[in-house]
Amino acid sequence: MRDSAQGAAAAAARFTGSSVVGVQRLSGTLAEVTLDGGRVVMVKRGDGGPGATRAEAAGLTWLGAAGTVRVPAVHGHDEEWLVTDRVPAGRPSPEAAERLGRGLAALHATGAPSFGAPPPDGPRDAYIGLAPMRNVDGADWPRWYAEHRVLPYVRGAVDGGTLSMAEAVVFERVCARLPELAGAPEAPARLHGDLWNGNVLWAADGHAWLIDPAAHGGHRETDLAMLHLFGLPHLDRLLAAYQQTVPLSEGWSSRIPLHQLFPLLVHAVLFGRGYAEQALAAARSTPAG
Repeated sequence: MRDSAQGAAAAAARFTGSSVVGVQRLSGTLAEVTLDGGRVVMVKRGDGGPGATRAEAAGLTWLGAAGTVRVPAVHGHDEEWLVTDRVPAGRPSPEAAERLGRGLAALHATGAPSFGAPPPDGPRDAYIGLAPMRNVDGADWPRWYAEHRVLPYVRGAVDGGTLSMAEAVVFERVCARLPELAGAPEAPARLHGDLWNGNVLWAADGHAWLIDPAAHGGHRETDLAMLHLFGLPHLDRLLAAYQQTVPLSEGWSSRIPLHQLFPLLVHAVLFGRGYAEQALAAARSTPAG
């Protein structure tokens, strides 16, 4: 514990060029570090494998470069530590949710070079939470989504004993039908990639800030499906503002379970059978062929 606090302090000093006057550990991997002059930064120890801090730093920088949503500034990183600005806490509000909806719509519209494109300077072998996430370029969303966002985690869940081989067939059948289920083709969007309630910070400045991305080029409905999966205060206001900014394709709400397969299967690999059952229910809810 003490070594972790000392490591966080050393990382903060190295990447900000300021002296450290205090460290408050928030968890085993996260600390608030107070610098000389009173500024506070967040110091996170990478809890994934090699490249995790690099992927997160590159993702924050890529999202921030769009100028559409608020993300903490990155002060620096190495293979173990990531140092960013702290976001002073506030409360959720309908107005902040609407601003985030407009910002997300604009963020997605800035696009990505391809489905599966990593952020500039980001690794191909990235992470979503603690799970590996391979960024492989694709031009066709249904095929890319099946090959790189659904089936790898189905295999991982089978290998881990969370899904049976017979249950894996349910997902394989959905993947085979993705071209007819996916809706109108869309260009690759710039995604946060891990957009659940815990990665949205309601700040004292009246805005919602985004943290901990698994950023990549993908389908914009995937970010919104994750918000539906784990809930968000004033989500209806966010969606209304999104629709007014860049309307979603017809039938988008019926495709929410399809886009939830990715995060649900990731959670099944990481956290077990309960999420596997949710993923199966989502797969079985797709229209019959």
